[in-house]
Amino acid sequence: MRYIAALFFLVIMAGTVLAAGAYDIKQMTPQVQSALDGRKQRFAQLKSLKAQGVLGENNRGYVEVLGAAADARALADDENRDRKAIYEAIVVQNNLGKGALATVEGVFAEVQRQKASAGDRIQSQSGEWVIK
Repeated sequence: MRYIAALFFLVIMAGTVLAAGAYDIKQMTPQVQSALDGRKQRFAQLKSLKAQGVLGENNRGYVEVLGAAADARALADDENRDRKAIYEAIVVQNNLGKGALATVEGVFAEVQRQKASAGDRIQSQSGEWVIK
């Protein structure tokens, strides 16, 4: 049951069914669980900093610091570390091979752009920063 709840949270946080099941977590490892827990704990703070224009969603599936805030850099680093752990687990657990990390990051970047709130800063595939 904990696996199902964690996977459900991952899907909600990602905002998709992980590209129709092509990318999923097959085993809830302690590292993946820790990454999911970390993302859940910092979600409200990330949302607030995005609304302030301090953080944005880049085109590689990670948050990027765009403004000045004392706690933004550490928060972004923690979030990006957890995202990367999840992306890497997806690559490994689905036997996607070398080079697939960029594809997984791209899929999640698109999801993050779609799920961004109005007023959030997002980076297009071409690299341009826009306000959604």
